[in-house]
Amino acid sequence: MQKMTEQNLINAFGGEGMAHMRYLHFALRAEQDDFPNVARLFRAVARAEFIHAGDHYRELDHLDGGFVANGMGAFGPGDTFKNLGLAIAGETYEIDEMYPTYLEVARFQGEKGAQRSFEWAYGTEKMHKALFEKARGEMEAGRDVEMGTLHVCSVCGYTLEGDAPDRCPLCGVSKEKFISFEPGMQTQQA
Repeated sequence: MQKMTEQNLINAFGGEGMAHMRYLHFALRAEQDDFPNVARLFRAVARAEFIHAGDHYRELDHLDGGFVANGMGAFGPGDTFKNLGLAIAGETYEIDEMYPTYLEVARFQGEKGAQRSFEWAYGTEKMHKALFEKARGEMEAGRDVEMGTLHVCSVCGYTLEGDAPDRCPLCGVSKEKFISFEPGMQTQQA
């Protein structure tokens, strides 16, 4: 694997892994702040970020160690409103800067597996940002977000609200491969 794409995968793994943990902590705070639907959203997105990290990690199975991941994670947790702002900022960075750059490098270097992994994450981050913005808009009005069932594709992390599609629009797997986060769920492993 070309070194620049390899380092981009390492960094993306670090960033997605940090997002996974950050969103689980944000979910706990949302529960404390009495926003159960926002907590469920954070847990669903945490699961998607875990899947992205795993996809990136599998592309690096040739490594023997000794590499450093620069995760670019946002820090400074606070109340749920602030945490949603941090989440939106992180997703925006991935959409506007990180994944477009990583994708171009992978394409240029002919790294098909890395390109696929980056495309799946990039396509999903757009959905995450929209869901977080919806939740933040409701919080600005002083209420928890009304949200139906959230579904996360267990292969690529694609995340959506509502009915799961027959096939994932990113990776094409069947509906049975989606993980559901139902309304009223208080805890969910991610």
